[in-house]
Amino acid sequence: MKEITCVVVGGGYAGIHAVKAMREKLAGRSVRMILLDKEPHHLRKVLLFKPAVSKEAEIALPLNRIFPEGVEFIQGTATTIQKNEKILCYQDQRDSSQAIHYDILVLAVGSVIRRAEPEQGGIALSNIEAAVAIREAWQANMRKAAQEQKPEERQRLLTVTVAGAGISGIETAAELAYAMREEAARLGMHPLAAKIYLINTGNRLFPDGPAKLGRRLERALNDYGVSVLHGQKALREQGGIITLSDGSTLPTGLCIWSLGLLPNPLLRTIGVPISAQGQVIVDAAYRVSGAPGVYSIGDCARIIDPTSGQADRMTCKEATAQAARLGSVIVADLDGTPSPAHKSFMDFFCIGLGPEQGIVWTRKWGLDIILTGKLGWKIRQYTWNIASMLH
Repeated sequence: MKEITCVVVGGGYAGIHAVKAMREKLAGRSVRMILLDKEPHHLRKVLLFKPAVSKEAEIALPLNRIFPEGVEFIQGTATTIQKNEKILCYQDQRDSSQAIHYDILVLAVGSVIRRAEPEQGGIALSNIEAAVAIREAWQANMRKAAQEQKPEERQRLLTVTVAGAGISGIETAAELAYAMREEAARLGMHPLAAKIYLINTGNRLFPDGPAKLGRRLERALNDYGVSVLHGQKALREQGGIITLSDGSTLPTGLCIWSLGLLPNPLLRTIGVPISAQGQVIVDAAYRVSGAPGVYSIGDCARIIDPTSGQADRMTCKEATAQAARLGSVIVADLDGTPSPAHKSFMDFFCIGLGPEQGIVWTRKWGLDIILTGKLGWKIRQYTWNIASMLH
């Protein structure tokens, strides 16, 4: 039996689930499974706010812990695909050019977090190093505030502004509000002295769901001490002052940018067709046009439901569902049988609102189902763990 070489590029949510699905679906065949990533670990990117509030938070999982056997790891960065020869070129850790032949290649290089320009100030919550810098900054500000005699300067030091009110921004603001209140009390200040602003360019929170869910989210955030400023955009932070799009200013001790995701920029040079947004163009079975044996899923792919015309969002729940279906697609393509087509994931969102608090929304039978409190939190934790295969 000829050995099938399967290469997955990217150790994020889509990549690790693609490896899992192919191993399961190709069981019994002679398969060489390779996972290529520039890092030796899987980063739980949706939990980046955790090290921003706690030194104990560990969100990087070694890939050899996720797959202790049966998977080869290559630490490197993909550069180009030679589609006719079925060769993937990459740069290894020593920055040397290498190449590997594949029979099946899955591009799951994911997304990068959008950053503000350097002149805009603040810190983008973009990686673990940035999260640690954020934690050190607000904690240092609170220590200064405990000694500050001027009321205006004390309040500025006790204020953090989160610019960007997507799910990541909401979760970051909620966790920070809880942590800062605890720290204020520990330093002998009133917990309510800590203040968080969440800057939202839209008219309400969570436009993907019903208006009542947005109102519930805002009430929960307000209870934690988070003030949401709607219809505003943070333009820049300089010298502890944020300038907003309406010309007003906001004194703050720290500005955190939470500006959403962009498809991985390496896709523009790797040699595959991409959309105007920078995602790989695939068909309804995740195949890349003009590249036999090449597939793409996750944040880096433009995946559209052929029935509804709806494009998948850039979230880990979509990626894990795509990966599960990809395993069946690859088996069908290898065997020359009809392959399943993509189907959009159901409307289902979980949002963490600080320790042991969360909110879940789904739409079923035309009804909006909303779960809150500790149950919402437990479901949110479960989704985080499933996404990183911790179960």
